[in-house]
Amino acid sequence: MPATENDGESAVVGQNVHTVDARTLRALAHPLRLRLLSALREFGPATASGLADRLGESSGATSYHLRQLATYGFVEDDPERGKGRERWWRAVHTGTAFNSDRFLSHPDPEVRGAVGVVLHEIATAHAQELNTWLGTMHEWPEEWLHGWDASDFKVRLTPDLSRELIGKIHDLIASYEDRVPEGTEGSATVRSHVHLFPRPAE
Repeated sequence: MPATENDGESAVVGQNVHTVDARTLRALAHPLRLRLLSALREFGPATASGLADRLGESSGATSYHLRQLATYGFVEDDPERGKGRERWWRAVHTGTAFNSDRFLSHPDPEVRGAVGVVLHEIATAHAQELNTWLGTMHEWPEEWLHGWDASDFKVRLTPDLSRELIGKIHDLIASYEDRVPEGTEGSATVRSHVHLFPRPAE
């Protein structure tokens, strides 16, 4: 999910980020809605039928869930692209932020379930993106074969230091925004996934 769902209240990369509340979180907690929103954010405006082709879904399903996303302010009409009865959609925000610990301890079980759905879909999307790269990396120019990374690290931290590290990582990624103009030869959109979580002692 390009995306750009971000957990926590540390610095969020990108502009125009929507912070969800319990109501909009419940509306977002659907696998297809998350995929639709991610596709619109990554690839730009599209029709329900175009998204159906991209995601392997029926246009009836994509149309219904786009309308639901619009009801809760995640997507909107793109009237400049529409021709006749053709309806184009665009994402309203570049990313989504939410405080998962607040929702995981929410008194409403529907909210707790919703945040679980969103978090697991994000993890699944990240794994799919990485696997797609691994399966297609041979198709990229040789320079890009030296410009990617899949590393893991182990360090002992307190919760406060963990939040500090997350914030510094977000700030570092943000510092690279707008350094390469759109259309620059040899450039590509680069996805970064940040996973930081504690492990139990053996």
